[in-house]
Amino acid sequence: MLKKRLDKTSYNQPIKPKGGTSVKIGRIVKVSGPLVTAEGMEDANIQDICRVGHLGLIGEIIEMRKDIASIQVYEETSGIGPGEPVETTGEALSVELAPGIVSQMFDGIQRPLNKFKEVSQSDFLVRGTNVDALDREKEWEFIPTLAVGQEVEAGDIIGYVQETKVVQHKIMVPYGVKGKLTKVEAGNFKIEDTVYQIETESGVRDFNLIQRWPVRRGRPYKVKKNTEVPMLTGQRVIDTFFPVTKGGAAAVPGPFGAGKTVVQHQIAKWADVDIVVYVGCGERGNEMTDVLNEFPELIDPTTGESIMERTILIANTSNMPVAAREASIYTGITIAEYFRDMGYNVAIMADSTSRWAEALREMSGRLEEMPGDEGYPAYLGSRIAEYYERAGRVETLGSDGREGTITAIGAVSPPGGDTSEPVTQNTLRVAKVFWGLDATLAQKRHFPSMNWLTSYSLYDPEVGKYMDENVHANWSEYVQHAMNTLQEEASLEEIVRLVGLESLSERDRLTMMTAKMLREDFLQQNAFDDVDTFTSREKQYRMLELILTFEKEARRAMKLGSYYAEIIDGTEDVRDRIARSKYIPESEIARFDEIREQIKTDIEKTIQHGGMTHA
Repeated sequence: MLKKRLDKTSYNQPIKPKGGTSVKIGRIVKVSGPLVTAEGMEDANIQDICRVGHLGLIGEIIEMRKDIASIQVYEETSGIGPGEPVETTGEALSVELAPGIVSQMFDGIQRPLNKFKEVSQSDFLVRGTNVDALDREKEWEFIPTLAVGQEVEAGDIIGYVQETKVVQHKIMVPYGVKGKLTKVEAGNFKIEDTVYQIETESGVRDFNLIQRWPVRRGRPYKVKKNTEVPMLTGQRVIDTFFPVTKGGAAAVPGPFGAGKTVVQHQIAKWADVDIVVYVGCGERGNEMTDVLNEFPELIDPTTGESIMERTILIANTSNMPVAAREASIYTGITIAEYFRDMGYNVAIMADSTSRWAEALREMSGRLEEMPGDEGYPAYLGSRIAEYYERAGRVETLGSDGREGTITAIGAVSPPGGDTSEPVTQNTLRVAKVFWGLDATLAQKRHFPSMNWLTSYSLYDPEVGKYMDENVHANWSEYVQHAMNTLQEEASLEEIVRLVGLESLSERDRLTMMTAKMLREDFLQQNAFDDVDTFTSREKQYRMLELILTFEKEARRAMKLGSYYAEIIDGTEDVRDRIARSKYIPESEIARFDEIREQIKTDIEKTIQHGGMTHA
């Protein structure tokens, strides 16, 4: 249920007196799909939330012309018509931030879908249904960390609630509040109960466990910093070749069926972050069903608990009201900022921003705005930039100097896989990582179908330095050599297509063999295999080391007179072991040393049988 906002100059939301504030009533004059036009709205403001029609549908004012308001309605508008009332609430579209938010599934405007189904007694979104975003009756054990008499400021942590087994929900002083803590109690509280009091310049104020924040305004912080630490995803093609940092931004464009959703699911499952916010924006309902079925059964390798213990889902699928897609992205990023402010590392997945942009295009067309490229509004680029700029690594508000990060990963669905279209191009202007999915690779059953020749990461220098210092000193050297080999293979393939493989020199044929091993034994990864679905950094290094050791030893054998065919015949068994190394469990990683020794032994035997050592 939408509450009335008493203090329009602040987003603190202390406990509010009952009775609310008066509302302004206008009258509908036109209905055009999700866009409703109402007159008599001279006292309303842009971004005010409204109740539209006799059913009280939720809408947001997106344009004002004199007393005529254009309202974007977040529910199905069929059946409402001119003459019905419109009530403005005087508050912006906001989210409730309090214990009870983790492990939940919300729609695009933060209505909990399980509770919605319970209240409406329907599997569908019944219009006009009022549901609280968070449970008002559940009690939470609050443990204070500050004492009465201490000076506090915005962002300081008063105490915490153990929300799930792995998430400690920190209760922070709201933005704009500063003063002396005059009361704080330990115990069990509902989220609307008074938990602490602060004596401010304007007097003593009561506070509960809830903060509210307008979704279209980024939450403040002290300083934004450069990102340096890579985010581990367990996906070899990402972590090794095209890494993203904690606090970075990545785009995943690809045509239908290329595996965008699976890539995002994999990152949501295995990323080494504290909180995951997954926004299903305009995608198929069965994809969110997969999430709901899989995530509770998956065990987080870092905590040993269910993945859902640190996950928040926002579902606005393709059969749900189109206008709410536009809001769902902002709802997700605001929740992510809230947990970032606690000092957590957060990853937000948006699947897909193309559907969000389509919602923008539809509303822009109904407003009769001047269209830009391909009919998208002229402000598409700035809206995309605003979203991705809310990611990053920051020093949060508060006196303890804690840091938090948001890593934004957005899927893009360009029509026909054409990455020159406006959504992809505007995304690439702000995202520093491009994971280009390739339909041709997907058709060959090569997954993840990330094209290693077109993808890139601008975080490579920072990540390379970090990995050299924290994993292995020659990580960067190996990665660069492997990438050069793959690029050289692409050049040699043109020759092969023209005159055949036999026309290549022995050294070039070895390059082709090495590149094939990199593609099939390293880059290909089975998301549905219990072992191969996740690969640690150590194992990634060991796998890459095996392939490059094979190449190094084979080239040594060639220098000593061995032929390419002899090397291939003499190393068939060890090459098979290299191919199967991806299925070696993390607990048996010492087996890589055995394979590396076998490479050297088999190559030495090959040299002995046919090399210059006979001379």
